Amino acid sequence: MKSVAVASLAASASALITMPPDADAAAFAIQTQGISGLGNAYAGAAAAAQDATTVWWNPAGMAWLPPGKHFSAAAAFISPSLKFSDGGSVPAAGRPLGGGGGNAGQSALIPALFFAMDLAPAWHVGLGVNTPFGLKTEYEPTWLGRFQGISSKLSTVNFNPSVSYRFGKTASLGAGLNYARGELDLLSAVNLGAAEAQNRTSLEGDAWGFNVGLLADLTAALRVGVHYRSSLQFKLDGETTFSAPAPAALNGKVKLDADTPDSLSFSSAYRLSDRLELLADATWWHWGQVNRLPVIRTDGPFAGAALDTIILDFKDTWRLSAGASRKLGGPWTLKAGVAYDETPVRGPETRTVRVPDSDRYWFTTGLRYQRSARAFDAGYAFIKARNADINSDQTSLNRGIVRGTYKASVHTFGVQYQHSF
Repeated sequence: MKSVAVASLAASASALITMPPDADAAAFAIQTQGISGLGNAYAGAAAAAQDATTVWWNPAGMAWLPPGKHFSAAAAFISPSLKFSDGGSVPAAGRPLGGGGGNAGQSALIPALFFAMDLAPAWHVGLGVNTPFGLKTEYEPTWLGRFQGISSKLSTVNFNPSVSYRFGKTASLGAGLNYARGELDLLSAVNLGAAEAQNRTSLEGDAWGFNVGLLADLTAALRVGVHYRSSLQFKLDGETTFSAPAPAALNGKVKLDADTPDSLSFSSAYRLSDRLELLADATWWHWGQVNRLPVIRTDGPFAGAALDTIILDFKDTWRLSAGASRKLGGPWTLKAGVAYDETPVRGPETRTVRVPDSDRYWFTTGLRYQRSARAFDAGYAFIKARNADINSDQTSLNRGIVRGTYKASVHTFGVQYQHSF
């Protein structure tokens, strides 16, 4: 049975990597990893250890699962709205301004699979296959910011084998290895003065990382968890192509080295009574290391030169969340939560049309139905982003100025099935 579950996880990886997810967390991070925590806004995620999704949130939590094997399959449907209002944009030299771009948010279905089992009373192992980072923004091709970006698509899939060890009855340690595959596709218009062309750059590659966690019962009612997840250092290779009337000599091979942020989470779960549990989480994100992303040519007469440099100039951020779970009697548990997710964007001048991110507020609810070895979770989140001004001046690159305001919100729906055997 173990081999069947692990084989199912691996077989699903090819489907995961083709999904073009939209970020529901800051910048291009995906917070929706499993659905059992969605109803609580993922408060207490590194301390809850309620099912196999703990492989992602804190592998030390595997030591707190009941004996046996645990399998979780989850899917989240993310439906964003991202609309731009012009506030005095300046066209690229020689070209018409263009329109507002329409709704640049693109819906996506994001699956995730997790498995955990005990090897001995103190030892547990697990595996997760999920999408930790993703983004898809797509404007109308003639919009006013087309020279700075028409579409941006990032897809990732992460394999996370993990192990945990429990020290007596009150504490455990866990660690995991992460192997990720990533695909990035960027499309923009090219200003040729009297005419326009399009440039598409497509890259793919892989990265390695790790994660470690600690889980402990401080009292009979209070459990705390600490979890660190390292950066993924992607090495991407691909091609860039230009449409006519741009000269074909501009086409060629390119590479991009890009690091994702590492993160550190502090979680707590406090059982106020037999029916009510309170949850909290504070997660630090090292977005400050995501700054300049140069796309370098690797062949032809321009080898070694930068095709383009994506300047993000991010800052470190915090995500804060609080939630509660209330047993209603019988197999039902009601969940609710709120969260504040800080943007890494420093201000209007560094906000880009590819990642027009802003601070987000989460409002969530969910239901859990558990009978014996089976559990079903359903969750919903409404995520409201602050209105975000942009003043992206790229006249020196002949791309004009994008000046205006973004309004964004996200609806996320999710379901999860957990089976223990």
